[in-house]
Parts: sequence; C-alpha cells; structure tokens
Amino acid sequence: MTAMRTLLDQVVPATTGWSHVVNAGETLRIVDIAGRQAVDFLCYDAVDPGDRYNATNTLKVQGSAFIGLGTVLYADSGKPLLRVTGDSLGRHDTIYGCCSEANNRLRYGVTGTHSCYANFESELAKHGLDRSAIVANVNFFMQVPVEADGTLGVADDVSPPGSHVDLLAESDTLVVLSACPQMLNPCNGYNPTPVRVIVTAAG
Repeated sequence: MTAMRTLLDQVVPATTGWSHVVNAGETLRIVDIAGRQAVDFLCYDAVDPGDRYNATNTLKVQGSAFIGLGTVLYADSGKPLLRVTGDSLGRHDTIYGCCSEANNRLRYGVTGTHSCYANFESELAKHGLDRSAIVANVNFFMQVPVEADGTLGVADDVSPPGSHVDLLAESDTLVVLSACPQMLNPCNGYNPTPVRVIVTAAG
C-alpha cells in the first residue's frame, strides 16, 4: 500500500472561503466536521484559469445530475480537472448554485446577508480573477432532490459529522470553496460550522 504524506491540513472557519492549487496527483479531502454543512465549490485549470469547471460537460458525460464516487469534474475545454476517489455520503448537488446577496433578496426578501458568492469573489481576487469566473458550482454535502413534477428544494439532515469527499487532481487545479454561511434554508442546519481541508500526495 502506497504511503501518503500530508502537504496541508487546515480548518476553514465557518462562513469563510478558501482557495489552493492542488497539483496533479495530489488529493484534496474536504471534511464536514460537525455535519450538515454545505461546501460550495469551484475549480479551474491552474495554468489557464479561464478554463473552468463546466457543470454541463460534467453532468452530460456522467449521465447524472449529481456528483458521487467516480465522477470527473470537467472544464469548459473538456479537460479533466478532478476525480472523486472517495465519498462517504454518496451524492452531492450540482443544481442549486451558490447563495448570493441577489438570490437571498429574490427568494427571501432580505438584504445585507453574507454569501458564498461574496466568498468566491474574495478568494478569486487572490488569483487575479473576478466575478466573471463564478459559474454554476458543486455543493458538497448538500442534496437537492428533483421530484417527478420538477419540484426541487434543499434536503435537511443530509451529512453526518465527519462526512468527507476525496478529489484527486487530474491536472494542476485551482480549487475555491466556501463554508456556506446560508441561514435562510436548511443546507447548514441553520448553524454554519467549519470544514477541514487536507491535501495529500503519495510518497
């Protein structure tokens, strides 16, 4: 069995964002420490950040509306960025996108809320990118069932404490995530909590 060495082990505080370049062959593990915490997630070709995660390519190639074990996250170009090699939960959302000031105003009639969109903007700026780089994202540890009549909504009590997903970098990949601050629907159990990120490599 190949020994793994830890390159990074960090806790991302509740409601905040995080970003990092995961090099080809390295694995990013995201851990839902306390449970019931959505993690909004985007990824980009680290060499050409304009080539970003493409939900349509990813869903069509896999033939599934959800992310799970074995799913490959593809870029606009069709380049494979990350592969799900470990998943204790089994299914993650690709439909609902990230919370934002605009979305919270439209859906809930409130203003002045913190959001994953704002976290994405802040983290992307560190890498010379702006809000035009924000596209439809993955929501790890969150499920949005789609009923036969097209009805959808955020499922409650989805992710047990310690749930994790492992993402193997197929190429050098900039990952950007948000420990979702949403308090207006049950994606975080109305109690945002920290998440843990671990990057490992063989050898």
